[in-house]
Amino acid sequence: MATGKINVSVENIFPLIKKFLYSDHEIFLRELISNATDATLKLKHLTAIGEAKVEYGNPRIEVKVDKEAKQIRIIDQGIGMTEEEVKKYINEVAFSGAEEFLDKYKDAGKDAGIIGHFGLGFYSAFMVADKVEIITKSFKDEAAVHWSCDGSPEFELKEATKTDRGTEIVLHVAEDSTEFLEEGRIRELLTKYNKFMPIPIKFGTKTETLPKPEGAKEEDPAPTQEVDDIINNPNPAWTKKPTDLTQEDYAGFYRELYPMQFEEPLFNIHLNVDYPFNLTGILYFPKLTNDLNVQKDRIQLYQNQVFVTDNVEGIVPEFLTMLRGVIDSPDIPLNVSRSYLQADGAVKKISSYITKKVADKLNSLFKDNREDFEQKWNDIKVVIEYGMLSEDKFFDKAEKFALYPTIDGDYYTFDELVEKIKDSQTDKDNKTVVLYASDKEAQHSYIEAAKAKEYTVLLLDSPIVPHLIQKLETAKENITFARVDADHVDNLIKKEDTSISKMTDEEKDKVKEEIEKVVGEKGYTIQMEAMDSSAQPFIITEPEFMRRMKEMQQTGGGMFGMGNMPDMFNLVVNTNHELVNDILNTKTAKKRERLINQSLDLARLSKGLLKGEALTNFINRSYDMIK
Repeated sequence: MATGKINVSVENIFPLIKKFLYSDHEIFLRELISNATDATLKLKHLTAIGEAKVEYGNPRIEVKVDKEAKQIRIIDQGIGMTEEEVKKYINEVAFSGAEEFLDKYKDAGKDAGIIGHFGLGFYSAFMVADKVEIITKSFKDEAAVHWSCDGSPEFELKEATKTDRGTEIVLHVAEDSTEFLEEGRIRELLTKYNKFMPIPIKFGTKTETLPKPEGAKEEDPAPTQEVDDIINNPNPAWTKKPTDLTQEDYAGFYRELYPMQFEEPLFNIHLNVDYPFNLTGILYFPKLTNDLNVQKDRIQLYQNQVFVTDNVEGIVPEFLTMLRGVIDSPDIPLNVSRSYLQADGAVKKISSYITKKVADKLNSLFKDNREDFEQKWNDIKVVIEYGMLSEDKFFDKAEKFALYPTIDGDYYTFDELVEKIKDSQTDKDNKTVVLYASDKEAQHSYIEAAKAKEYTVLLLDSPIVPHLIQKLETAKENITFARVDADHVDNLIKKEDTSISKMTDEEKDKVKEEIEKVVGEKGYTIQMEAMDSSAQPFIITEPEFMRRMKEMQQTGGGMFGMGNMPDMFNLVVNTNHELVNDILNTKTAKKRERLINQSLDLARLSKGLLKGEALTNFINRSYDMIK
């Protein structure tokens, strides 16, 4: 038997480990099972190349909880360790890492998640245990050894009686960590971190129902048997080749990842690259809503099938964090910090690769089955529009497959749209004007007015449209966007109107003067327009630029540094409407004022601006007029 003192400059390392990593308390099990997995895979490699003259067999890792004895055991059938290896890897290597850890993080807060960075994986055991034992036997023909340490710098190393190859870690759980003696808690951690580890993990047993024997009666109970409860799937879909998987396999894996998600994904993208970095994974496009925040943090990041995090910002482009699925890369450390991700070149390459892969997949889906792609557009448009706005490379690629639906349900690429409207929707500056609605119901009257003039009106209703429009106008020559209720619509070069203007310029000036007397204090810019007599008498529009800036301010959360934009409205008066003619010819000022107020309030109602006291007054006035 040997005893010794661990060579470390700090008198007692373990309370410090516990203190610094308290927020990551639960990761001890992930670390110990990762070590057991490594030991097993190393043995597999050595047997494959002939260096280990042993039978690899079908090894597994077993986790046992003994609540009464306050012990957790992690047992593997891997490579094992000799006495010299225990001294080297447990007493020397890990503790040199411990010193580095203390030196670097002595002033850090409790969230410094760095245990895997310095070979401290094994010592995470002391976060939950006040004594740890290692009983291990190497695959080499050497005696088994038993190492133990009670959380002081003192350790004990002696020969053990273990006869089978592998390592057993025994944790004597501390009083402040008894939650980990509950089977439900351990099962929760195994499912969270080790669900797809490459070596089977046994945790207890479960009852399995067997087929009834031949000749058994219907009322006879089916026989059962106890079987090992293997809690993980060692061969998840992303570790396989796409050619070996069917759509049913992909759908099944989605249900395995998200058992409480009842809607099937729309389609999936299989990632597989080995240069200049290693990355595999499967991303799924789910049906999406317009709420960008609700969608995030559904992609799971793994390192060699060990769960790391579901906050993949920095690894996956932000616009794709609304997708679901798995990304696995050995090039990303188990303990990911934001500063690491921002600085690491490999991570940036991973992000660019994923962007390209998603764009290529979307383009192929569009080309292969445009009709199906159009049907799915409303469920995926938020991701694509967000990507076009935030990633220039994606914007360039999306030109081929991004769609622009009309309010009648037709879909155009941008080039197709421009080709359709370039001769019929041009403004006085010779720019092609793309008309759109953001709310089909609220803007109905404006849409109908535009359709009456045979204009094409898009339906662009996702929350980031104002920002995307700005980018499109910058990227495209001689293109401008205008919402159907914007003043810019009035600048379109109108098609010939068969109606004759019913007012002289003098009469127009007189009506304008009368309207200004009534509404002048309400901040409207009055425009007299000779329109079709069937169009509404009063129409309220907004300056397109001001309205768009306000929308961007609201959807951007102030990120554009704008103050509160003022409300500005135009009151467009249709001089060919019969009611406007009545205003001109009304003899009494009181009746004229009432007609103007009623017409203005109807226009405000159509625009969604009539609220509160003004709405109440309008309702009361309307009842009086009916009487």
